[in-house]
Amino acid sequence: MTDESPAVTAKPKRKWHQRLLLSFVVTAIACVVYVRTHPLVFNESFFQHAHCMAQTAGTFPLYARDNFGRFPTHTNGYGDALLILVPDYTPWSLLTGPGYDSNADREWKRTGANVPESECGRVYVQGLTETNNPSIAILFDKVPTPGGDHCHGLNRLNTPLCRDVLFLSGRRDTIDESKWPDFAKNQIELLVNEGFSRAAAEQIYAEKGKVR
Repeated sequence: MTDESPAVTAKPKRKWHQRLLLSFVVTAIACVVYVRTHPLVFNESFFQHAHCMAQTAGTFPLYARDNFGRFPTHTNGYGDALLILVPDYTPWSLLTGPGYDSNADREWKRTGANVPESECGRVYVQGLTETNNPSIAILFDKVPTPGGDHCHGLNRLNTPLCRDVLFLSGRRDTIDESKWPDFAKNQIELLVNEGFSRAAAEQIYAEKGKVR
């Protein structure tokens, strides 16, 4: 009697194009997940200067020149104060920061509704004039992003988080997030020296932005 082993059927090798397609699908899914989980990197500033702080620098001096050296103020908050500048002095996109809607002003203007400060991507410090300390920050990003609004494309993947800041002098700077606590502490002291209450000055730098 002879032992007969059952024949083993060889599995067909997966064709190379099937493996390539599978790799493509896996990579595409991974890319989508990465983009959706990194909104600070992949926002509207990824491709362009969507909220160019450099262009904003000339806005406040122009307004002050027409208003006896004073910058815009509003009793309903700094959102409404900033809207005073739109559109005669600047488009809204330059006043708000990365991750925030650059077209929201149209509806506020149309309806006359108050502008919630929570919908502003940059904090505006009300109550200043051209005579105040030029080292005071008058406008700054709420949310830190890689390289700020002036860093685009793949450079954003390995650039430290930072915020764009506009000073009363018209100078613009980008502050690394690691240095932000010290920067905020110094700015609070400058505001107190100019007559702001400490509580009011601290509140300005206590506000948190929303990651959209």
